Amino acid sequence: MNQLPDYMKISYKALLDVYEEMEQLLANQGRQYRVEYAKKAMIRLAQAYLLEAKWTHQNYKPTFEEFRDNALPTSGYAMLAITAFVGMGEVITPKTFKWAASDPKIIKASTIICRFMDDIAEHKFNHRREDDCSAIECYMKQYGVTAQEAYNEFNKHIESSWKDVNEEFLKPTEMPTPVLCRSLNLARVMDVLYREGDGYTHVGKAAKGGITSLLIDPIQI
Repeated sequence: MNQLPDYMKISYKALLDVYEEMEQLLANQGRQYRVEYAKKAMIRLAQAYLLEAKWTHQNYKPTFEEFRDNALPTSGYAMLAITAFVGMGEVITPKTFKWAASDPKIIKASTIICRFMDDIAEHKFNHRREDDCSAIECYMKQYGVTAQEAYNEFNKHIESSWKDVNEEFLKPTEMPTPVLCRSLNLARVMDVLYREGDGYTHVGKAAKGGITSLLIDPIQI
């Protein structure tokens, strides 16, 4: 902690407090071991962010493959999926976390959907700073294609990843359905936000309507 600059100590301490509270809440159930997996997932995410920062600081332009391999963890989806398991019931076991840490197909597929849909939207609407790396720009430069050709290629990967998600739900499934649904729902978020533009930066009817239907005017069951 003391090695960090002052501006980072506040957020880092807050993060540690969250994990400590999670451990306390799970201790009575004998499930505090789950928090260690969440911490490891967060460490992996931080390491990926650090590599991106080093590239920017050193003005290094990675190849598309280098950028892609690091960009998938920086989407945060693997971390979110693993962290989501922490508060679930008895359906979650140590086997679940070991499976999730092995980069299974459904988590990787939801990560690709997130990363590539976000990359397309960022490039189309020019949301990245000039000194930031861009997956689309890396691909265009390396393969000598236009932006639209890069979008088309990324969309092929997105479509293929949706097929992988669907395939993982075919019985018999590798994991219980509630486990798989975490990654499915994360992928659905991106589809809602980016299917018709950038609904994250510029919140539109789709996002507002979804939030309203879910939290304000839910359907009575």
